[in-house]
Amino acid sequence: MTTLEEGKLMWTPSPAFRDGSRIADFMRWLARERGLAFDGYGALWQWSVTDLEAFWDAIRAYFDLRFDTEPARVLADPAMPGARWFEGASLNYVQQVFRHAGSGAARRRAAIRFAGEAVGVSELSWDALEAQVASLAHALRQMGVARGDRVAGYLPNIPATVVAFLATASLGAIWSGCAPDMGQVAVIDRFRQIEPKVLVAVDGYQYGGRHHDRAPVLADLAAALPSLTDVVLVPSGHADAAAPPLPPGVRRHAWRDVLAHRAALAIEPVPFDHPLWIVYSSGTTGMPKPIVHGHGGIVVEQVKLMAFHNDLGPDDVFHWYSSSGWIMWNAQVAGLLLGTTIALYDGNPAYPDAGVLWRFVEAAGITAFGAGAAFFTACMKAGIEPARVADLSRLRALGSTGSPLPAEAYDWIYRHVRADIWLAPMSGGTDFAGSFVAGCPILPVYSGEMQCRCLGARVEAFDDAGRALTGAVGELVCTAPMPSMPLFLWGDADGRRYRDSYFDTYPGVWRHGDWIKITAHGGAIIYGRSDATINRHGIRMGTSELYRVVEDLPEVLDSMVVDLEYLGRESYMPLFVVLREGLALDEPLREAMRARIRAALSSRHVPNEILQVPGVPRTLSGKKMEVPVKKLLLGHAPDQIANRDAMMNPDTLDWYFAYAVGFLAARAGASAAA
Repeated sequence: MTTLEEGKLMWTPSPAFRDGSRIADFMRWLARERGLAFDGYGALWQWSVTDLEAFWDAIRAYFDLRFDTEPARVLADPAMPGARWFEGASLNYVQQVFRHAGSGAARRRAAIRFAGEAVGVSELSWDALEAQVASLAHALRQMGVARGDRVAGYLPNIPATVVAFLATASLGAIWSGCAPDMGQVAVIDRFRQIEPKVLVAVDGYQYGGRHHDRAPVLADLAAALPSLTDVVLVPSGHADAAAPPLPPGVRRHAWRDVLAHRAALAIEPVPFDHPLWIVYSSGTTGMPKPIVHGHGGIVVEQVKLMAFHNDLGPDDVFHWYSSSGWIMWNAQVAGLLLGTTIALYDGNPAYPDAGVLWRFVEAAGITAFGAGAAFFTACMKAGIEPARVADLSRLRALGSTGSPLPAEAYDWIYRHVRADIWLAPMSGGTDFAGSFVAGCPILPVYSGEMQCRCLGARVEAFDDAGRALTGAVGELVCTAPMPSMPLFLWGDADGRRYRDSYFDTYPGVWRHGDWIKITAHGGAIIYGRSDATINRHGIRMGTSELYRVVEDLPEVLDSMVVDLEYLGRESYMPLFVVLREGLALDEPLREAMRARIRAALSSRHVPNEILQVPGVPRTLSGKKMEVPVKKLLLGHAPDQIANRDAMMNPDTLDWYFAYAVGFLAARAGASAAA
């Protein structure tokens, strides 16, 4: 495999692709309806982040977003935090979804397509989806759920999860979900903070070819939540599933019973800033942040993101491989806001082999497919050639997020998926349920880059003094408010935790915690988390640059580096590598890695030590846990650096715990001798 340089032109939109895009239509609409003409995306973006009121009002008007009451103005106060958007307006997320249901034969169109490890592709029509949402909403009312109450979901990525979310939101109640593959402690840590009234849950799930019984966990979860009055059990489909015991006074309901009502969907209008859902930071250490987003802010941000930066419309079938506990699940459901058919897959993306999702793309007729960057690099490393695995002729767009997509993966996609596909990686966060940098169907694609800063997102790269940089790596910041920024953190009465989380470095400016470079042609490259920086001999670098070089070796499946900085002493940087099965790390392979790092980066970035490990610890959203491992090797107590229940692969920590014991003992001995 040959290392590919960043910034190589990979794709240019054809005139038909460009002119047929939704963002091109928006630009024509702005010229026709608002008298605003722009000579390209750069000028459009500049307007969108300069005249915030005009831009976000244009989003409302272009998408014909329907308010039950009209706002006094678009933006009453632009301060961050605390910007007030569309004050006085009322609406409901669910209202924006079912306006696309249509009438007559149109109601039989697919709203959801679904498949899992043990089931083939099935469909839920708009008519059936609305009927199920209406029935469950009626049942929730009978359980006493009202505006502002919390409904929690302990559910995998199945249609029932979408139904439960929409039913909850239709009442003005607040949704919060966790995936059943999350550990018991992590789920309790999240739900206990928000005191849910109703829990909708499965007692098991299928993953990797076997059934995982969660009935004992579900029983413990119900017992740990004294606020619960009702539990709705969704069948897991396993013949031997046993109903978990529930605490006295907690009522049990079967899913089939709550869907048996014949009720019209009654949607509760709520204020623009009424809470829609509570999502969580990864919570690898300490208590996870419960982040509250509002109905209106999510609607306007996600229709903009999905239509203009993912180019989705009612003729598309959209799949983003995701756990139900990741913010990309929320983003996938947002396709419904545009009348798009969403395609859900529940299961292991490498079972029974690494081609399973590509075959799902064919079977479900998917036109836009996204996944974490790790999925694409894993397929690349496994030698998968998707175009040989499945018929991908309907697929026109690929998306990636979760971690930086290396330039080599761009090359692999254009060689082995389709030469004319639009590749649109994006980067944003759970924190504001959106993207800062993403794709744009009227711009070219360059290897290693995201195509643009998103409309309405005034993103900059800041140096330590708060000066904007172009062509150099800096802190990713957003210097103007966006409607989907958190309303507040649950339980954060004085707002201190919110301010400390995002505004502690640059007052009045959102600091996201990533390294970013804005390129000369307006694209962006993400270099990893800024709190996991390598700072060797005064040269600061994001970890993703080193990963790209090391993981280009065919023997290396995964890697992680941490830079240990000591007061008054030279830093120490170990590199941990996961090798292909059956390989052992020897000196020739170590030297090959060192040589590549010297040539591609510098001799200053050659690690002090290279170690073979069984795995790289990752968060539930797939991010490498560099900072917790760094803290462990600096002497922090193991129980303080990571919450195993909030990890994708908690068993990988055992090796690092054992290594840290010997490493710290050796360091202490060296210090004593000195």
